[in-house]
Amino acid sequence: MSLSFLHTMESNIALFALAADKAGWSPDQVHHTVRADLRQVISAQPADKNSAHALVHETLRELAAGTNAMVVTCATLGPAVDTMGALDIPVIRADAALSEAASRAGKHIAVLCALEASIRPSRALFEQYTSRTGATVTVRLIPDAWARYQNGQHAACMAICAQAAQEAQDEGFDVVAYAHPWMAAAAELADNHCRPLDSVQAALDAARAASRFRENAG
Repeated sequence: MSLSFLHTMESNIALFALAADKAGWSPDQVHHTVRADLRQVISAQPADKNSAHALVHETLRELAAGTNAMVVTCATLGPAVDTMGALDIPVIRADAALSEAASRAGKHIAVLCALEASIRPSRALFEQYTSRTGATVTVRLIPDAWARYQNGQHAACMAICAQAAQEAQDEGFDVVAYAHPWMAAAAELADNHCRPLDSVQAALDAARAASRFRENAG
């Protein structure tokens, strides 16, 4: 089973490649494409959103050739993914996969963000899924996390992300989810019995499940 990733950050390649390797994909089965320009076009909020979405659709159609499943790792591209018609392969939004996994994992969910601008869309996406399960969702900002990450202080950044997750668990949240893929490394700092959810693992689980479903249906 081959798997393709569409990124908008170069740093996400190593993150998803390592996770795919641990999950059993060999390097020759995994393909990565980085298109930072797509995030910039969507973020610019053009008057004609259809044209911006069309660029994402064109890229997805091109990448769909020769692969069994595709993962879109950037949440900014999510709305464009949702407006695209069906492809012959599963297209997984990493952030949607995380939201679905969290909604099934417990009743009181804390979502940890590093960017103020991510709070509202994260809440809206998670609530789409928690409305089906009856779970509640609280979205929180981790101060200084993004600044530390951008400055290359990755160890310090992951430490404060892990601390925020522990604090949420201590308050009684039975599920903690990291909103951004790059925060997944902080999950490694937690005990296995209270490990926060991250979109990297959630996306890989969803891609494998979708491909197996298609194989069984065929």
